[in-house]
Amino acid sequence: MATAIKLGLRQLLEYLQDPHKVASFQRICGVRGTFADACSDQTLRNGDCSSHGDSGRNAGKGEPEDGQTGGPRLRAAASPGSTVKRGGAKNGLQNGFAPTPAAAGETAGHAAASDGGDRERLGGTAPGGCSDRPGRKEWVNGEARTKPLRRNSLTGEVGQEFVIENRLLYYLFTFGTELGNELFYITFFPFFIWNIDAYVSRRLIVIWVWVMYLGQCTKDIIRWSRPSSPPVVKVEMFYNSEYSMPSTHAMSGTAIPLGLFLLTYGRWEYPFLLGLASAVCWCSLVCISRIYMGMHSILDVVVGFLYSILILVAFHPALEVIDNFNLTCRYAPLIIISLHLAMGVFSFTLDTWSTSRGDTAQILGTGAGIACASHLNYLLGLMPDPPLTQLPFSPPPLSAALVGRCLVRFVLGVAVLLATRAVMKALTIPLACRLFRIPCHDVRQARQRMEVELPYRYIVYGTVGFNALFLVPFLFSYLNLF
Repeated sequence: MATAIKLGLRQLLEYLQDPHKVASFQRICGVRGTFADACSDQTLRNGDCSSHGDSGRNAGKGEPEDGQTGGPRLRAAASPGSTVKRGGAKNGLQNGFAPTPAAAGETAGHAAASDGGDRERLGGTAPGGCSDRPGRKEWVNGEARTKPLRRNSLTGEVGQEFVIENRLLYYLFTFGTELGNELFYITFFPFFIWNIDAYVSRRLIVIWVWVMYLGQCTKDIIRWSRPSSPPVVKVEMFYNSEYSMPSTHAMSGTAIPLGLFLLTYGRWEYPFLLGLASAVCWCSLVCISRIYMGMHSILDVVVGFLYSILILVAFHPALEVIDNFNLTCRYAPLIIISLHLAMGVFSFTLDTWSTSRGDTAQILGTGAGIACASHLNYLLGLMPDPPLTQLPFSPPPLSAALVGRCLVRFVLGVAVLLATRAVMKALTIPLACRLFRIPCHDVRQARQRMEVELPYRYIVYGTVGFNALFLVPFLFSYLNLF
């Protein structure tokens, strides 16, 4: 009986991890790859030009190669039975994508100088007739072909061209996947702080930090590659260098809407079914978008969703204790900064550089900045929480004056945060390079060093988080915008 259960569970997991299920969903949604053009010129790796049985199940579970230091760790090839030899392709090149000959020569340090970069500057096209420029659409044999909007953040690859036959779903799922990217975080959290409820925002950010930190660390412990391409079409390439299991987009897309619902229901007056339905729709959109983009298998997304629910269940009862500690403990700033910094150092030791390392330091820095700003606001009596006797709150009626004031706060505040990020980035990277005697003529290479990446991301986004909850609200009070 136990053997039958284990066998059934194994078959289910293999079914959910099969990249052909992702490819089938993409075809249903109107995404069609152009792999045949590439296969006519060469034999590609990671399952390219192969049958269903060759590229399928349990793809990408290999271990990274030992002995790699000072650069990206090699990822195991996506097709079963293949091996990664020393000096082979870097992270994203092995992580479920087989590059064209032009892209194969690109590395993190000299992507702009490669053949693909030269073609981009000269306005040329890649094999198959599609421009190397991300997002550029060209007509080939009567059909519009495009490439992912952003390059691979590690290798500079643009990706394989593809055809979108349903533009509505393409824009819908592009929006869904952006709900888990930096642009969303740097706009949504501040907007909620400045215009709706700082109390809820503080606690929601605590949830977000722990969910994302645990998700990123779990990725680098499990070390599964992205779904292989072909058969999967890589509609997105930016995060292709990261490991795949679990989907941190799915974790964030689950934790934020459900956490928001748990923290606001009863505090704000709105229909229960409306709040729950909104959270479920938000979560579903983000999770499904990751399969549509070809970045995750169904198993990655399901595990990410369940993992996030588990973290929510564990941390929600502790939010009151954590928030009160951040506000009232005399040594809270010192403990917060030390704890978040230690967590960042620990995560950096799990593997050599990848985009997840910078993201982890960025998340921890933001959380530390928000927590320290909360403590300072409490000491100075700024942005006090309303008394419990005023609960529940009723949403104010919409008016032109209210909308205008919210927009002014949002635009002015985001401008301050973007300026903060730009200034701190310009200061911290050269300073870290000088302190640790690391050449900084190639910023991309310098940022791959732990000595630069950790303090740069932590300080920059710690300052951004601090300004979002302290400096910007203080500025609003001075300008009488509250």
